[in-house]
Amino acid sequence: MKQGIWAEFLAVLATMMSLTILIAYSGADLSVSSHFYQSNGWPVGEQFPWKWLYRMDGYPAIAIATFGLCSACSGGIMSRHRLWRRQGIFLVLLLVLGPGLLVNVVFKSHWGRPRPRDIVEFNGSQQFRHPWQPAINNSKGHSFPSGHCSAAFYMTAPFFIYRHRKPELAKRWLVGGAGFGLLMSYARIAQGGHFLSDTLWAWGIVHMLAIMLSTLLLSNRNTMVYAPQQGELQDA
Repeated sequence: MKQGIWAEFLAVLATMMSLTILIAYSGADLSVSSHFYQSNGWPVGEQFPWKWLYRMDGYPAIAIATFGLCSACSGGIMSRHRLWRRQGIFLVLLLVLGPGLLVNVVFKSHWGRPRPRDIVEFNGSQQFRHPWQPAINNSKGHSFPSGHCSAAFYMTAPFFIYRHRKPELAKRWLVGGAGFGLLMSYARIAQGGHFLSDTLWAWGIVHMLAIMLSTLLLSNRNTMVYAPQQGELQDA
């Protein structure tokens, strides 16, 4: 990785750890969730648009990754679309390795952190745990991190494709994707499905992985330029 990429990666990691500590010592995980809990459950989360967002799940992310797969195939077949190949592979790998493997398989399925609706403080039977307190043998703990939110924050993926070539378009994707991720985070917290820190790490894991993958697949040495004399895109 280039020095600048390392700096960006470490900055995100440091931010994640600092915010996690702040959330823990301020009690924000419990206090934020308590605003949505009532004796009859989590009624806010059952209302529109929060229930609708939950049902939407990862379909928008899958749509972008599918477009990426088509782009990668087109780039592999047609030389004039060669630039699309790496961009498409980036979109596919980020979804498969981020929300797919790291979030839902490695962490969520094995970390064992109870959901808000399952802990004693909210009329459940399990004990509250911080993000750094795994309960590996707890088959019912699927709170850390949030799968829905990781798929929502994945919508920032095009930012990494356009950040150097089309910065204004990149910013729109970043703001739009982050906004969608925040809305999904609100929905999942309001439904008692996740804590604030779960949604934070959903963003962090996807964003840090995107930094690494974009360095491997979308770095400057892989940019393309148009060669008028040959009428097609060539390696720069």
